[in-house]
Amino acid sequence: MHIPTQEHWNETVTRESSRGKLERVKEVKSFMIKNWQDRYSDNIKEFQGYSIGKIFKYLNNPEIISLAGGLPSPEMFQVFEMRLASQKRLEEDIYTIMQYTAVPGEITLIDAILGFLKRDNINIQEENLVVTSSGQHGLDLTGRLFLNPGDIVMLDRPTFAGAIVAFQMQRPKIIGIDLQEDGVDVDSYKIKLEELVKKGQKPKFIYVVPDFQNPSGITTGLEKRKALLELSYKYDIPIVEDSPYRDLRYRGETVPSIFSLDQQNGGSNVIGLYTFSKLFCPGIRVGFNIGPADVINRMTNIKEANILNTPKYNQDMCTEFLTTMGFDKHINKCRKYYREKLDLFLQTMEECFPPEMGVTWTKPEGGLFLWVTVPEHIDTNELFMEAIKYKVAFVPGEVFYGENPSKNHMRINFSFASKEQLTEAVKRLSKCIKAYV
Repeated sequence: MHIPTQEHWNETVTRESSRGKLERVKEVKSFMIKNWQDRYSDNIKEFQGYSIGKIFKYLNNPEIISLAGGLPSPEMFQVFEMRLASQKRLEEDIYTIMQYTAVPGEITLIDAILGFLKRDNINIQEENLVVTSSGQHGLDLTGRLFLNPGDIVMLDRPTFAGAIVAFQMQRPKIIGIDLQEDGVDVDSYKIKLEELVKKGQKPKFIYVVPDFQNPSGITTGLEKRKALLELSYKYDIPIVEDSPYRDLRYRGETVPSIFSLDQQNGGSNVIGLYTFSKLFCPGIRVGFNIGPADVINRMTNIKEANILNTPKYNQDMCTEFLTTMGFDKHINKCRKYYREKLDLFLQTMEECFPPEMGVTWTKPEGGLFLWVTVPEHIDTNELFMEAIKYKVAFVPGEVFYGENPSKNHMRINFSFASKEQLTEAVKRLSKCIKAYV
């Protein structure tokens, strides 16, 4: 047993003894580590976490209308169907549900997902798929598998902040290419890749969200997807295609996924990331990654080390969602519901932001977000604090850049707030920007 030396003792203090008498005793100082910072891993010392989560502390006031989170509407949750499915699964399989299960995923869910993907002309086998505990987990597996400190990742500017923060855990060098109005700027990717290759540097992968991108809402067209895939072949660089919103299209024609285009070419250059959070419900925390068998096997190895298995109950609910809860009817309902909200939001933006204000915004064909650009002299981090006073919130655009952030943008979510709240939120935002300018 460790015996404290004299310097570890506090001054004597007076206490009441068990016999009711006052007696003088000595207290041992706490053996406290004074500097935890030096003990953290190099990957974590400068890591600041997910900045979007930090703004929610400002949203405790119920009078604030939040356009900040990426939340699907609770009105689209299949509450009745889930109760029935839950009761069924608990009655039939409660003991298995309460136990550890297979790390790659439940075979019933994997089979359901394979059928789900065939709708999108993606044909894979069981060994090409691993179930994840959310889309964010899928991003984490990707970063852990491929990235060493200093490795290069290429992605769009702006892009999903959750992907940036997942990759930053591994301390890579992030190179961003400005997104265009019609999607990925393939020509700029090509120029940058040629420059890097001449220096003997090759990115580990290119990360894209081609359908209704978070945060911009922009969709990349077919020809650009094909051209990006050609770059992948030419430079031998994988593409990581994130597809959280692909089924939430409200107008226009569906564009083939990059994964399916790669399959048509007989290639194996694309890794697909999916989640049930936007289509089913985020609270269930289930997604899946698809790709070459060896890649998926390695991701499964990492999953064995970081979370082991995804809860069977959660997986069973997703299986029921795909097979017995009227998936097609539900998705069509979601499309109609969100289309109406988006149309109302865009109409109100036109009314509240005349051209002379210098405010512009994207007009998505689907998804849950749009991207608002304000005059260059406005920093939306500062504008956010002013907007809170007007009881409206958004996400400042700075967090969607891996490097050299542009500060005069904001991400708007239109899916969560009610129609009445959306209209009022735009009016408040317009008043705030007018006053701020």
